[in-house]
Amino acid sequence: MTDKIRTLMEELEEKKRQLREEIEKEEQKIKFEFKNGAVVFEEAILAKQKAQMKALNEWFKETPFIQFLTAPVIYGMVIPAVILDVSLYFYKIVVGKVFKIAFAQRKDYIVFDRQHLGYLNAIEKFNCVYCSYFNGLMNYAVAIAGRTELYFCPIKHAKKIAYEHPFYHKFLPYADGESYQERLKRLREETAKK
Repeated sequence: MTDKIRTLMEELEEKKRQLREEIEKEEQKIKFEFKNGAVVFEEAILAKQKAQMKALNEWFKETPFIQFLTAPVIYGMVIPAVILDVSLYFYKIVVGKVFKIAFAQRKDYIVFDRQHLGYLNAIEKFNCVYCSYFNGLMNYAVAIAGRTELYFCPIKHAKKIAYEHPFYHKFLPYADGESYQERLKRLREETAKK
């Protein structure tokens, strides 16, 4: 990696950090706190949220019938998702221990907090729990797969890919075999579990 690329990547990371800070400032306008791992709103805010909640009978009237017909397809995905979740658990234990790979933490990806929002009715809260689990699990799986790829085959693709996981920027250039084994060894050492 050239110095120019390294500098640009550092600048990009700094801009991402600044963006996160600005988003956090904006989101802090809504007052809430964490107590024993749960989100707690001020009474006035929670009352205002509850006033904005759509009643279940109104929600059922407004929801197109086709959405009810697709529910088994959508929620049926929980079966392969749970199988994937359990598989990732064992994968992390075995592969992490054998190759000393520091994998992502599940709790950082699968977060359940939307059910504390007062403006969601029971069905919307259930949908949010499902989406939090499913999308969090998919991102968690990407993080594990990306970290595995970083260890075993950290070579960028010749073709530009639509999505780059969080470790892709560390990968080695495509078709650059010069000192590949040495750089691979160094990369593994840098990212190994301490």
